[in-house]
Amino acid sequence: MGVLSGFEHIVRDQEPLAPYTWFRLGGAADYFAEPTTVEELQSLVKACQAESIPVRLLGSGSNLVVRDEGVRGMVVHLTAAAFCGIRTEGNLVEAGGGAKLAHVISSCVREGLAGLEQLVGIPGTLGGALHGNAGTESGDIGQWAESATIMLRDGRIVVHQRPDLRFAYRQSSLDELVILSARLVLERESPEALTKRMQKLWIVKKASQPGGDQMSGCIFKNPSGASAASLIELAGLKGARVGQVEVSGQNPNFFLASPGAKSQEVLDLMEQVRGGVQKRLGVVLEPQIEVW
Repeated sequence: MGVLSGFEHIVRDQEPLAPYTWFRLGGAADYFAEPTTVEELQSLVKACQAESIPVRLLGSGSNLVVRDEGVRGMVVHLTAAAFCGIRTEGNLVEAGGGAKLAHVISSCVREGLAGLEQLVGIPGTLGGALHGNAGTESGDIGQWAESATIMLRDGRIVVHQRPDLRFAYRQSSLDELVILSARLVLERESPEALTKRMQKLWIVKKASQPGGDQMSGCIFKNPSGASAASLIELAGLKGARVGQVEVSGQNPNFFLASPGAKSQEVLDLMEQVRGGVQKRLGVVLEPQIEVW
């Protein structure tokens, strides 16, 4: 492994990334790491910086398209227990950035902590949700954040308190390398009432999305005052297709890929839909999905 000697127990060469994404498309990473502790992650990040190896963080892959040619450098995947813990105390929840957002929500509901249940059905990790300020019409995760512990690209660890945090529509100031953990202050409510509300929200959310077994992804941000799905439909692009990738007939802001699809077909369809909406409706759609 050369430049990364000493990390053989957590780093693999030429790891295919398609299985780690919702689209299940794309090439391999030069290096792929699954550290088991914060210290291992820190040492790896510092080694990569010393060797000028770029580092990317892979979450749940629900908001990602990996190009067919793959990714240069190091891709880090945080699934170890050290990055996924969830702890509640009073009206506070503290969780690792690698924790599944669904697990954080269910833990809070079980403990009678209200606020995050409105995010039910949103995929991804807590770190990804904070980075992109995941939310619905009822609110977003940023309004509950009290602090976040993050790792910079040089391996240093710092804590951002509430006055340092900035959240806007589908974006935040938490754009460093890794969100290691976060603390959120929620409101007390009966677990029974929260459970009923979450179940209703879950039913509505799942009815508006393609099935979870499909190779799919949500593509564009909602522009102010409208939904991307409705604009795509108004532009007559529902069902549009490039190769083995098509715009969902159920929710036009989702693209569906069939076996044999290529990532480039996703990117080409994005440009076709974006251009069509702009030409016919005068609205420029901004992608919410990341492209590596």
